[in-house]
Amino acid sequence: MSLNATPRGERTHIAVFGRTNVGKSSVVNAMTGQETAVVSPVRGTTTDPVYKAMELLPLGPVVLIDTAGLDDEGTLGELRKQKTRELIHRADLALLVIDATEGADEFYRELLADLRHQNIPVIGVLNKIDAIADADAVRADVNAQLGLECVAFSAAAATGVAALKKAIVAACPAEEDRFRIVGDLVSPGDVVVLVVPIDKAAPKGRLILPQQQTIRDLLESDAVAVVTKEHELKATLERLGAKPRLVITDSQAFLKVAADTPKDVPLTSFSILFARHKGDLNELVRGARAVENLRDGDHVLIAEACTHHQQSDDIGTVKIPRWLRQVTGKQLHIEHVSGSSYPPDLSRYALIVHCGACMLGRRAMLHRLSEALAAGVPIVNYGVLIAYIHGVFPRAIELFPSAMLAWEESDNEAK
Repeated sequence: MSLNATPRGERTHIAVFGRTNVGKSSVVNAMTGQETAVVSPVRGTTTDPVYKAMELLPLGPVVLIDTAGLDDEGTLGELRKQKTRELIHRADLALLVIDATEGADEFYRELLADLRHQNIPVIGVLNKIDAIADADAVRADVNAQLGLECVAFSAAAATGVAALKKAIVAACPAEEDRFRIVGDLVSPGDVVVLVVPIDKAAPKGRLILPQQQTIRDLLESDAVAVVTKEHELKATLERLGAKPRLVITDSQAFLKVAADTPKDVPLTSFSILFARHKGDLNELVRGARAVENLRDGDHVLIAEACTHHQQSDDIGTVKIPRWLRQVTGKQLHIEHVSGSSYPPDLSRYALIVHCGACMLGRRAMLHRLSEALAAGVPIVNYGVLIAYIHGVFPRAIELFPSAMLAWEESDNEAK
């Protein structure tokens, strides 16, 4: 992937919800100007969610998500509905598509209430408006029933597209700091050294996504990014002639990098930066403390948001389980899950260890955090855990005052 391409996890997620056959896929196609989603009069044509990335100025990069109808029927229909409901937790904005020939009913009122309960902005899309005689009256009636201002739309006649785009932009105002990962920690001209190991786990011919995004953010901030490998770090720092503002390392090289970085140079990791960028660093720092409380027989869940080819020394399935057993000396039952959802019962776990969430949006990661905390289970991410296990705390989080406070408070509670 190129450095100027916005990854899905950084795009505004706009999910399209509604009954089957109301024209959700047609709305997506009209918005993108492409035959992105399959359109058919057959009910239940859309099964798995369909994602389409696009630019929506002045908002910026977005991803439209076409979904199965939430009134789908049958065994497969229930599975499709479950997949659609999972998307609610990832949506930054919801488009509620209503068939103008059928109007709104209790189904839509309940769905709207659910979306609003989760603080998701909602735009009503009254589709097939060309198929009714008194469009203004029907629109006014639906607006009154739902307490929602709907956009008059016709995918078939290609009308209402501009109005819908304008409504989306108004509902999701652009945020200047949306993509900031490290930019708020540096000033123009600052030198930042990035430590990027090139080993068998590194993807061939490219950098991993958090590394790419961090470099891009530094360039956007007019800082200077110096990239080196862990074994060349010491020589790189000597050649700079002046101390860098910051050293950022891959978490797996923390020990080596901490030893070679002068104590008065701030040090953190890509994963810790993403813990702050995508989730709640303070809560993840508190979660690291739970490692001290693990007991023989405890269950630990290692959760990854995406699926990737596992190497012989894979971080999630091999290294972290090994480090946890070594540092605790306990017989732990370690389970793994990948994808967009957790196992149904989280309460049986003593700890959840989550990946860096580079493929998740912030809302999705915050939801996963909230699910863990609601079940009473502490949660930590890879980078925070690795820094803690390798004894790099509190140095790895000293750049972040609120995280330091959370660490000190958890330390006092432990005592």
